[in-house]
Amino acid sequence: MPAKKATTKKTARKPSKIAEKVEGENLETQSTEGTQKSSTTTIGTGKSTQHLRPTMDRKKIKPGQFVQSEMNLGTSGHVDHGKTTLTAMLSGEWTDRHSEEVRRGISIKLGYADAVLLKCPKCSPPECFWTEVMVKKALAGKEPKNPWTCPKCGGSLEFLRRISFVDSPGHETLMAVMLSGVSLMDGALLLIAADEKCPQPQTREHLAALQMSGVQRIVVVQNKIDTVTKEQAIENFKQIKAFIKGTVAENAPVVPISAIFNANIDLMLQYINDLIPTPVRTETEDFQFFIARSFDVNRPGTEPQNLRGGVVGGSVLKGTIKNGDEIEIKPGTRVGDKWVTLTSKIVSLSAGSNPVEVAHPGGLIGMMTQLDPSISKSDRLIGNVAGKVGTLPPLRDTLVFKANLLKEVVGIDHQIDVIPLRQKEPLMINAGTATTSGIITKLEKGRVTVELKRPVCVETGSRIAISRLVEKRFRLIGQGVILE
Repeated sequence: MPAKKATTKKTARKPSKIAEKVEGENLETQSTEGTQKSSTTTIGTGKSTQHLRPTMDRKKIKPGQFVQSEMNLGTSGHVDHGKTTLTAMLSGEWTDRHSEEVRRGISIKLGYADAVLLKCPKCSPPECFWTEVMVKKALAGKEPKNPWTCPKCGGSLEFLRRISFVDSPGHETLMAVMLSGVSLMDGALLLIAADEKCPQPQTREHLAALQMSGVQRIVVVQNKIDTVTKEQAIENFKQIKAFIKGTVAENAPVVPISAIFNANIDLMLQYINDLIPTPVRTETEDFQFFIARSFDVNRPGTEPQNLRGGVVGGSVLKGTIKNGDEIEIKPGTRVGDKWVTLTSKIVSLSAGSNPVEVAHPGGLIGMMTQLDPSISKSDRLIGNVAGKVGTLPPLRDTLVFKANLLKEVVGIDHQIDVIPLRQKEPLMINAGTATTSGIITKLEKGRVTVELKRPVCVETGSRIAISRLVEKRFRLIGQGVILE
């Protein structure tokens, strides 16, 4: 059973009061203890050296000038802990766009939004950190000549980078969607609500997923501090520190915030800037693209001669792609009992609503192709991998991997030990953005062989997430590394 919310009577607080409460208890100072080590950053300085693409002079970037996102930042955590609200506050976009998401009030699909991170060279950290949307809200009604004017001192803000948010659903029935999103993340925010006992089931499950997928750059966000008393916030903070001990997030900062009232957001942005640098990427490798969404962008009734090709969305893992390039998509589409690799040409590329000529690694990209839009509609190509013809990894309908199982099942509110894998046991496998199921056909020392229902395009050495049926749902129980 989920923990009951605190019953202490609360009254609405103004943003200034929330900020006073955080500073008064000095939770900000507590959260800087044991921060993640980084050879390229220093906490407290707001400086970082790993964010620059060699061809980009950031000081020359001006308001209104589009720059492609260079990294993907995931939001993870239990349902209703504020992931989508925080993403909207930073980016100005509400990522729950699907009609069913709006009706139910929860995220169902992966959500995407971009935010421009800015810094005032005159103000001291953390007050110097902003996003473009936060500045716009703070300057509402003032209409300065320079849209990047610091609301604190009136100086000119400097461009740091554009980042793409990958907003994961937190409901237990949507764990497969979250696992597909983890493969796109360069770093993550782990949101934990201050008004519920920590950890909640999907808090544990999401952190385990981040750890198994190799996401090491994490900032823990203690959200909803405006809904609890100071004493409750401190107790919840202690629960969080105990929960992350011994995990990949053990040395991560824990930042108390209110996404609704904008309290401590600047400190959180400082940690994002300092602790989650843009990964160093090689653009000379073969292009590889994980497909996380696919669409038919044509309106009903469009004349055949006016139809536009299928669109796929996702992230460039390595290499680059440009308009006019030929690509192939694996596993493609099913014809009878066989899977047929798709080939097509790139018609146009976009980052958000902005057209681009070349797509680089990092950030989220849309690719319009010459594919029949019926093939890509309604996310039919999720889990596919795109690349230049002849360069993609092999298509596998059988996986051989080394399994590393957890001690306990995560994602439930009581303890169940993870027992060894069994012959003929059904499993759910997540590889990249692909989710497939399979049956164990062979168990040898250190090797598990699974025959898949749907093939996957994956390289040897890649990580996969392993889930088994526990209490009528597939629950995350471990990870594997592809051997062959």
